[in-house]
Amino acid sequence: MKRKNVFAFICGVAIALILATIFNWLNPSPVVAQANTNLLISAAASLQDALKEAQPLFQKTQPKIEVNYNFGASGALQQQIEQGAPADIFFSAAAKQMNALQDKNLILLDTRRNLLTNRLVLVVSSNSDLKIDKFEQLTDTNIKRIAVGEFRSVPVGQYSEELFKKLGILSQVKPKLVFGNNVRNVLAAVESGNADAGIVYTTDAKLSNKVRVVATAAENLHSPIVYPIAIISSSKNLDAAKEYIQFLTDKQARTVFEKYGFGIAKAS
Repeated sequence: MKRKNVFAFICGVAIALILATIFNWLNPSPVVAQANTNLLISAAASLQDALKEAQPLFQKTQPKIEVNYNFGASGALQQQIEQGAPADIFFSAAAKQMNALQDKNLILLDTRRNLLTNRLVLVVSSNSDLKIDKFEQLTDTNIKRIAVGEFRSVPVGQYSEELFKKLGILSQVKPKLVFGNNVRNVLAAVESGNADAGIVYTTDAKLSNKVRVVATAAENLHSPIVYPIAIISSSKNLDAAKEYIQFLTDKQARTVFEKYGFGIAKAS
């Protein structure tokens, strides 16, 4: 009888351990699940410096969520997501690209919000002796090359095209345009002297001591420059993605964005 009792006891313990293992496998604790969380953020190139500076602040509060970035032109990132490229969050430099994803049900609509604003500025090389303080002067014959973003896929280019049309100078400046595939390429063209002038965001101009701002576009000359953010519908890291977006709205992150020259969008 004693042997039978011992055998029954051992069998009971073994079964309990097996059941516990199965339960833990099917229901991992939040700590284990979090430890394996990797977020991929597809973000506009103009956000690169601010997001990288803010990242350590996020990691302090969420050390087990690893954040990786895919920076580029918003239009290019939109197309990547449409073609099935992995991403948890899309952070665009314009509403147009976010709207395109929304129309295809590729974002979670209830997570979409406008986070930031920006301004459009005209820059020249710091060493330039050009006498220019208005966008209209881009038609002058002494200005040969103007760097702008691609009109179709780069938000800063789309805003620039709108500005040219509003000022009635698009046809005059068109032969002079040198196109960049993101705003940082536009900035680099002016820094290197490959363009006499360029149109970038105030946040990008602020990063460089090789250019100077000579004019800021009136906000009625182009669509509002807003930066919407949303979680991608196919994301498998919904909770972590929500934590990250919440962090970007908090005071610490706002301070970083304002340091780089971004405005904070009004809650809609």
